[in-house]
Amino acid sequence: MLDIDLRVTRDSFQLDATLNIPTPSITALFGPSGAGKTTLAHAVAGLVPACGRITLDGVDLLDSKRGINVPVERRRIGCVFQDARLFPHLRVSENLLYGYRRHQGRAYATTEDVIGLLGLETLLDRRPHQLSGGERQRVALGRALLAQPRLLVLDEPLASIDRARRDEVLPYLEVLRDRYQIPMLYVSHQYDEVLRLAAQVALIDSGRILAFDTPAALSVSPELRSRVGSAGVGAVIETEVTARDSSTGLITVALGDHSLRLQGGGDVLGTRLRLHILASEVILATELPQGLSVRNAVAGILERLDDESNGLIVATIAVGNARLLARITRSAVDDLALTTGRQVWALVKAASLTLGVYRPL
Repeated sequence: MLDIDLRVTRDSFQLDATLNIPTPSITALFGPSGAGKTTLAHAVAGLVPACGRITLDGVDLLDSKRGINVPVERRRIGCVFQDARLFPHLRVSENLLYGYRRHQGRAYATTEDVIGLLGLETLLDRRPHQLSGGERQRVALGRALLAQPRLLVLDEPLASIDRARRDEVLPYLEVLRDRYQIPMLYVSHQYDEVLRLAAQVALIDSGRILAFDTPAALSVSPELRSRVGSAGVGAVIETEVTARDSSTGLITVALGDHSLRLQGGGDVLGTRLRLHILASEVILATELPQGLSVRNAVAGILERLDDESNGLIVATIAVGNARLLARITRSAVDDLALTTGRQVWALVKAASLTLGVYRPL
Protein backbone atom coordinates (compact mmCIF):
# COMPACT_ATOMS: atom_id res chain seq x y z
CA MET A 1 0.00 0.00 0.00
CA LEU A 2 0.97 3.60 -0.59
CA ASP A 3 -0.60 5.54 2.28
CA ILE A 4 -0.65 9.32 1.89
CA ASP A 5 -1.85 11.89 4.40
CA LEU A 6 -0.02 15.13 3.68
CA ARG A 7 -0.26 18.87 3.34
CA VAL A 8 1.79 21.15 1.12
CA THR A 9 1.68 24.95 1.15
CA ARG A 10 3.28 26.84 -1.74
CA ASP A 11 2.64 30.58 -1.96
CA SER A 12 -1.16 30.92 -2.01
CA PHE A 13 -1.80 27.27 -2.97
CA GLN A 14 -2.49 24.55 -0.44
CA LEU A 15 -2.70 20.81 -1.07
CA ASP A 16 -4.46 18.60 1.45
CA ALA A 17 -4.47 14.96 0.31
CA THR A 18 -5.35 11.65 1.94
CA LEU A 19 -5.14 8.47 -0.16
CA ASN A 20 -4.74 4.76 0.47
CA ILE A 21 -3.46 3.29 -2.80
CA PRO A 22 -3.13 -0.46 -3.39
CA THR A 23 0.20 -1.66 -4.79
CA PRO A 24 1.33 -2.73 -7.29
CA SER A 25 -0.87 -0.82 -9.71
CA ILE A 26 -1.01 2.37 -11.74
CA THR A 27 -2.86 5.21 -10.06
CA ALA A 28 -3.70 8.22 -12.20
CA LEU A 29 -3.68 11.67 -10.61
CA PHE A 30 -6.22 13.35 -12.87
CA GLY A 31 -7.54 16.88 -12.97
CA PRO A 32 -7.19 20.27 -14.64
CA SER A 33 -3.98 22.30 -14.80
CA GLY A 34 -3.18 23.81 -11.41
CA ALA A 35 -5.25 21.24 -9.52
CA GLY A 36 -2.31 19.96 -7.46
CA LYS A 37 -1.49 16.74 -9.33
CA THR A 38 2.20 17.46 -9.82
CA THR A 39 2.56 18.91 -6.33
CA LEU A 40 1.19 15.68 -4.84
CA ALA A 41 3.43 13.47 -6.98
CA HIS A 42 6.52 15.56 -6.21
CA ALA A 43 5.73 15.52 -2.48
CA VAL A 44 5.62 11.71 -2.54
CA ALA A 45 8.99 11.68 -4.33
CA GLY A 46 10.43 14.14 -1.78
CA LEU A 47 10.95 16.91 -4.35
CA VAL A 48 8.84 19.50 -2.49
CA PRO A 49 8.57 20.12 1.28
CA ALA A 50 5.51 18.55 2.86
CA CYS A 51 4.18 17.68 6.28
CA GLY A 52 2.13 14.68 7.28
CA ARG A 53 2.80 11.01 6.58
CA ILE A 54 3.76 8.89 3.56
CA THR A 55 4.24 5.13 3.87
CA LEU A 56 5.15 2.82 0.97
CA ASP A 57 4.67 -0.91 1.57
CA GLY A 58 5.23 -0.49 5.29
CA VAL A 59 8.27 1.83 5.00
CA ASP A 60 7.83 5.34 6.37
CA LEU A 61 9.11 7.95 3.90
CA LEU A 62 7.66 10.89 5.81
CA ASP A 63 6.27 11.20 9.30
CA SER A 64 6.34 14.77 10.57
CA LYS A 65 5.28 13.82 14.11
CA ARG A 66 8.17 11.37 14.44
CA GLY A 67 10.71 13.54 12.66
CA ILE A 68 11.09 11.15 9.69
CA ASN A 69 11.80 12.63 6.26
CA VAL A 70 13.75 10.22 4.04
CA PRO A 71 15.94 12.12 1.54
CA VAL A 72 15.04 11.99 -2.14
CA GLU A 73 18.00 9.80 -3.08
CA ARG A 74 17.07 7.17 -0.46
CA ARG A 75 13.35 6.91 -1.23
CA ARG A 76 13.99 4.69 -4.27
CA ILE A 77 11.35 6.51 -6.31
CA GLY A 78 12.03 6.88 -10.01
CA CYS A 79 10.76 10.06 -11.70
CA VAL A 80 10.03 10.74 -15.37
CA PHE A 81 9.12 14.30 -16.31
CA GLN A 82 7.62 16.03 -19.35
CA ASP A 83 11.01 17.05 -20.72
CA ALA A 84 12.86 13.73 -20.13
CA ARG A 85 15.79 15.56 -18.43
CA LEU A 86 18.47 13.33 -19.94
CA PHE A 87 22.10 14.29 -19.52
CA PRO A 88 22.90 16.03 -22.83
CA HIS A 89 26.63 15.21 -22.77
CA LEU A 90 26.05 11.46 -22.28
CA ARG A 91 25.10 8.87 -24.87
CA VAL A 92 21.89 6.89 -24.43
CA SER A 93 23.86 3.91 -23.07
CA GLU A 94 25.55 6.14 -20.50
CA ASN A 95 22.25 7.73 -19.44
CA LEU A 96 20.85 4.25 -18.87
CA LEU A 97 23.88 3.10 -16.91
CA TYR A 98 23.67 6.19 -14.71
CA GLY A 99 20.40 4.88 -13.33
CA TYR A 100 21.66 1.32 -13.03
CA ARG A 101 24.82 2.27 -11.13
CA ARG A 102 22.85 4.22 -8.54
CA HIS A 103 20.73 1.27 -7.40
CA GLN A 104 21.46 -0.70 -4.28
CA GLY A 105 20.42 -4.24 -3.50
CA ARG A 106 18.95 -6.80 -5.89
CA ALA A 107 18.30 -5.71 -9.47
CA TYR A 108 14.95 -6.89 -10.82
CA ALA A 109 15.44 -5.08 -14.16
CA THR A 110 18.65 -5.73 -16.10
CA THR A 111 20.06 -3.40 -18.72
CA GLU A 112 19.55 -6.04 -21.42
CA ASP A 113 15.91 -6.54 -20.47
CA VAL A 114 15.12 -2.82 -20.36
CA ILE A 115 16.92 -2.06 -23.62
CA GLY A 116 14.99 -4.83 -25.36
CA LEU A 117 11.69 -4.03 -23.69
CA LEU A 118 11.81 -0.35 -24.67
CA GLY A 119 13.29 -0.92 -28.13
CA LEU A 120 16.46 1.06 -27.46
CA GLU A 121 18.97 -1.18 -29.25
CA THR A 122 19.52 1.19 -32.19
CA LEU A 123 19.71 4.31 -30.01
CA LEU A 124 22.53 3.42 -27.61
CA ASP A 125 25.28 5.44 -29.32
CA ARG A 126 23.18 8.56 -29.86
CA ARG A 127 23.09 11.66 -27.71
CA PRO A 128 19.77 13.16 -26.51
CA HIS A 129 19.73 15.91 -29.17
CA GLN A 130 19.74 13.19 -31.83
CA LEU A 131 16.53 11.61 -30.51
CA SER A 132 12.88 12.29 -31.24
CA GLY A 133 10.61 13.31 -28.38
CA GLY A 134 9.19 9.82 -28.09
CA GLU A 135 12.66 8.27 -28.10
CA ARG A 136 13.83 10.61 -25.34
CA GLN A 137 10.88 9.63 -23.16
CA ARG A 138 11.60 5.93 -23.71
CA VAL A 139 15.21 6.48 -22.63
CA ALA A 140 14.02 8.44 -19.58
CA LEU A 141 11.72 5.53 -18.67
CA GLY A 142 14.61 3.11 -19.05
CA ARG A 143 16.93 5.20 -16.88
CA ALA A 144 14.31 5.48 -14.13
CA LEU A 145 13.54 1.76 -14.27
CA LEU A 146 17.20 0.72 -14.12
CA ALA A 147 17.54 2.53 -10.80
CA GLN A 148 15.33 -0.35 -9.49
CA PRO A 149 12.68 1.93 -7.93
CA ARG A 150 10.01 0.83 -5.48
CA LEU A 151 7.69 3.38 -7.10
CA LEU A 152 7.63 5.24 -10.42
CA VAL A 153 6.32 8.82 -10.56
CA LEU A 154 5.39 9.80 -14.11
CA ASP A 155 4.70 13.53 -14.27
CA GLU A 156 2.78 14.05 -17.52
CA PRO A 157 5.55 12.21 -19.40
CA LEU A 158 3.76 12.52 -22.75
CA ALA A 159 2.54 16.13 -22.50
CA SER A 160 5.45 17.65 -24.43
CA ILE A 161 5.28 15.35 -27.47
CA ASP A 162 2.80 15.23 -30.34
CA ARG A 163 0.04 12.64 -30.69
CA ALA A 164 2.05 10.40 -33.03
CA ARG A 165 4.95 10.20 -30.56
CA ARG A 166 2.48 9.78 -27.68
CA ASP A 167 0.92 6.78 -29.41
CA GLU A 168 4.44 5.43 -29.87
CA VAL A 169 5.29 5.61 -26.16
CA LEU A 170 1.99 4.45 -24.61
CA PRO A 171 2.46 0.77 -25.57
CA TYR A 172 5.82 0.78 -23.80
CA LEU A 173 4.17 2.05 -20.63
CA GLU A 174 1.69 -0.81 -20.89
CA VAL A 175 4.57 -3.28 -21.28
CA LEU A 176 6.34 -1.86 -18.20
CA ARG A 177 3.10 -2.09 -16.25
CA ASP A 178 2.47 -5.68 -17.24
CA ARG A 179 6.07 -6.92 -17.04
CA TYR A 180 7.37 -5.42 -13.80
CA GLN A 181 4.18 -4.53 -11.89
CA ILE A 182 5.87 -1.55 -10.26
CA PRO A 183 3.53 0.84 -8.44
CA MET A 184 3.15 4.00 -10.51
CA LEU A 185 1.72 7.44 -9.91
CA TYR A 186 0.73 8.77 -13.33
CA VAL A 187 0.02 12.50 -13.52
CA SER A 188 -2.17 13.45 -16.47
CA HIS A 189 -4.99 15.67 -17.67
CA GLN A 190 -5.52 13.46 -20.76
CA TYR A 191 -8.50 11.21 -20.09
CA ASP A 192 -7.64 8.64 -22.77
CA GLU A 193 -4.23 8.04 -21.16
CA VAL A 194 -5.94 7.46 -17.82
CA LEU A 195 -8.39 4.97 -19.33
CA ARG A 196 -5.63 3.11 -21.10
CA LEU A 197 -3.26 2.72 -18.15
CA ALA A 198 -4.78 3.25 -14.73
CA ALA A 199 -6.26 0.74 -12.30
CA GLN A 200 -7.63 3.56 -10.15
CA VAL A 201 -8.00 7.32 -10.44
CA ALA A 202 -7.63 10.12 -7.92
CA LEU A 203 -9.65 13.09 -9.14
CA ILE A 204 -7.97 16.28 -7.91
CA ASP A 205 -9.06 19.90 -8.07
CA SER A 206 -8.05 23.00 -6.10
CA GLY A 207 -5.68 20.99 -3.91
CA ARG A 208 -8.33 18.48 -2.78
CA ILE A 209 -9.06 14.85 -3.57
CA LEU A 210 -12.62 14.94 -4.90
CA ALA A 211 -12.91 11.21 -5.56
CA PHE A 212 -10.81 8.05 -5.66
CA ASP A 213 -12.09 4.94 -7.38
CA THR A 214 -11.79 2.71 -10.42
CA PRO A 215 -12.22 4.27 -13.88
CA ALA A 216 -15.50 2.40 -14.25
CA ALA A 217 -16.97 3.74 -11.00
CA LEU A 218 -15.74 7.30 -11.57
CA SER A 219 -16.89 7.45 -15.20
CA VAL A 220 -20.54 7.74 -14.18
CA SER A 221 -19.97 10.30 -11.41
CA PRO A 222 -21.01 13.94 -11.98
CA GLU A 223 -17.67 15.06 -10.47
CA LEU A 224 -15.69 13.43 -13.28
CA ARG A 225 -18.17 14.27 -16.05
CA SER A 226 -17.80 17.97 -15.36
CA ARG A 227 -14.03 17.73 -15.88
CA VAL A 228 -13.58 15.53 -18.96
CA GLY A 229 -15.50 17.81 -21.33
CA SER A 230 -18.75 16.99 -23.09
CA ALA A 231 -16.99 14.98 -25.82
CA GLY A 232 -15.45 12.62 -23.24
CA VAL A 233 -18.56 11.86 -21.17
CA GLY A 234 -19.27 8.15 -21.25
CA ALA A 235 -19.38 5.00 -19.16
CA VAL A 236 -16.34 2.78 -18.70
CA ILE A 237 -17.08 -0.94 -18.72
CA GLU A 238 -14.66 -3.62 -17.46
CA THR A 239 -15.41 -6.82 -19.35
CA GLU A 240 -13.93 -9.71 -21.33
CA VAL A 241 -14.35 -11.36 -24.71
CA THR A 242 -16.89 -14.20 -24.55
CA ALA A 243 -17.25 -15.03 -28.27
CA ARG A 244 -15.75 -14.18 -31.65
CA ASP A 245 -17.27 -14.37 -35.14
CA SER A 246 -14.44 -14.80 -37.64
CA SER A 247 -16.77 -14.23 -40.60
CA THR A 248 -17.82 -10.72 -39.49
CA GLY A 249 -14.89 -9.68 -37.27
CA LEU A 250 -17.30 -8.98 -34.41
CA ILE A 251 -16.52 -10.01 -30.86
CA THR A 252 -18.99 -10.44 -28.04
CA VAL A 253 -18.32 -9.06 -24.56
CA ALA A 254 -20.26 -9.30 -21.32
CA LEU A 255 -22.34 -6.35 -20.06
CA GLY A 256 -24.11 -7.20 -16.82
CA ASP A 257 -26.54 -10.00 -17.65
CA HIS A 258 -26.43 -8.98 -21.31
CA SER A 259 -23.76 -8.79 -23.99
CA LEU A 260 -22.45 -6.36 -26.57
CA ARG A 261 -21.09 -7.05 -30.04
CA LEU A 262 -18.36 -4.78 -31.35
CA GLN A 263 -15.60 -4.61 -33.88
CA GLY A 264 -12.63 -6.61 -32.60
CA GLY A 265 -8.94 -6.75 -33.29
CA GLY A 266 -6.91 -9.87 -32.59
CA ASP A 267 -8.73 -10.47 -29.32
CA VAL A 268 -9.17 -14.07 -28.25
CA LEU A 269 -11.66 -15.58 -25.82
CA GLY A 270 -11.05 -14.42 -22.27
CA THR A 271 -9.20 -11.23 -23.26
CA ARG A 272 -9.97 -8.52 -20.70
CA LEU A 273 -11.14 -5.21 -22.13
CA ARG A 274 -11.99 -1.77 -20.87
CA LEU A 275 -14.63 -0.09 -23.02
CA HIS A 276 -15.33 3.63 -23.09
CA ILE A 277 -18.90 3.96 -24.38
CA LEU A 278 -19.61 7.61 -25.11
CA ALA A 279 -22.91 9.00 -23.89
CA SER A 280 -23.42 10.61 -27.30
CA GLU A 281 -23.39 7.14 -28.91
CA VAL A 282 -26.16 5.64 -26.77
CA ILE A 283 -29.82 5.97 -27.78
CA LEU A 284 -32.70 5.31 -25.35
CA ALA A 285 -35.99 3.62 -26.19
CA THR A 286 -38.96 2.65 -24.04
CA GLU A 287 -39.64 -0.46 -26.14
CA LEU A 288 -37.38 -2.96 -27.87
CA PRO A 289 -36.99 -1.50 -31.37
CA GLN A 290 -37.35 -3.60 -34.51
CA GLY A 291 -35.82 -3.23 -37.96
CA LEU A 292 -32.74 -1.19 -36.98
CA SER A 293 -29.11 -1.60 -38.01
CA VAL A 294 -27.96 -1.10 -34.42
CA ARG A 295 -26.42 -4.38 -33.24
CA ASN A 296 -26.75 -3.84 -29.49
CA ALA A 297 -29.98 -3.34 -27.56
CA VAL A 298 -29.84 -4.04 -23.81
CA ALA A 299 -32.52 -3.62 -21.19
CA GLY A 300 -31.77 -1.58 -18.09
CA ILE A 301 -33.26 0.56 -15.37
CA LEU A 302 -33.11 4.35 -15.59
CA GLU A 303 -31.21 5.26 -12.45
CA ARG A 304 -30.51 9.02 -12.72
CA LEU A 305 -31.28 12.06 -14.84
CA ASP A 306 -28.72 14.86 -14.47
CA ASP A 307 -28.91 18.28 -16.10
CA GLU A 308 -25.83 19.42 -18.03
CA SER A 309 -24.85 23.07 -18.33
CA ASN A 310 -25.60 22.97 -22.08
CA GLY A 311 -29.26 22.16 -21.48
CA LEU A 312 -28.96 18.45 -22.26
CA ILE A 313 -29.62 15.59 -19.87
CA VAL A 314 -27.26 12.75 -18.97
CA ALA A 315 -29.17 9.58 -18.15
CA THR A 316 -27.58 6.79 -16.11
CA ILE A 317 -28.85 3.31 -16.95
CA ALA A 318 -28.16 0.33 -14.67
CA VAL A 319 -27.56 -2.89 -16.61
CA GLY A 320 -27.03 -5.42 -13.86
CA ASN A 321 -23.95 -4.25 -11.97
CA ALA A 322 -22.74 -2.19 -14.95
CA ARG A 323 -23.72 1.36 -15.89
CA LEU A 324 -24.26 3.13 -19.21
CA LEU A 325 -24.66 6.85 -19.87
CA ALA A 326 -26.81 8.44 -22.56
CA ARG A 327 -27.01 12.12 -23.51
CA ILE A 328 -30.56 13.15 -24.44
CA THR A 329 -32.59 16.33 -24.76
CA ARG A 330 -35.08 17.61 -22.23
CA SER A 331 -37.83 17.27 -24.81
CA ALA A 332 -36.96 13.57 -25.26
CA VAL A 333 -37.27 13.07 -21.50
CA ASP A 334 -40.72 14.69 -21.57
CA ASP A 335 -41.94 12.99 -24.76
CA LEU A 336 -40.91 9.52 -23.58
CA ALA A 337 -42.08 10.18 -20.00
CA LEU A 338 -38.70 9.08 -18.69
CA THR A 339 -38.52 8.80 -14.91
CA THR A 340 -36.08 7.09 -12.59
CA GLY A 341 -36.90 3.45 -11.94
CA ARG A 342 -38.37 2.89 -15.39
CA GLN A 343 -37.13 0.12 -17.68
CA VAL A 344 -35.55 1.39 -20.89
CA TRP A 345 -33.59 -0.04 -23.80
CA ALA A 346 -30.08 1.27 -24.47
CA LEU A 347 -29.00 1.05 -28.11
CA VAL A 348 -25.28 1.09 -28.93
CA LYS A 349 -23.69 0.89 -32.37
CA ALA A 350 -21.08 -1.85 -32.71
CA ALA A 351 -18.78 0.47 -34.66
CA SER A 352 -18.95 3.25 -32.06
CA LEU A 353 -16.88 1.27 -29.56
CA THR A 354 -13.77 0.60 -31.62
CA LEU A 355 -11.89 3.77 -30.61
CA GLY A 356 -12.61 3.29 -26.92
CA VAL A 357 -11.18 -0.17 -26.33
CA TYR A 358 -8.37 -0.49 -23.80
CA ARG A 359 -6.59 -3.47 -22.35
CA PRO A 360 -5.91 -2.92 -18.65
CA LEU A 361 -3.72 -5.01 -16.35
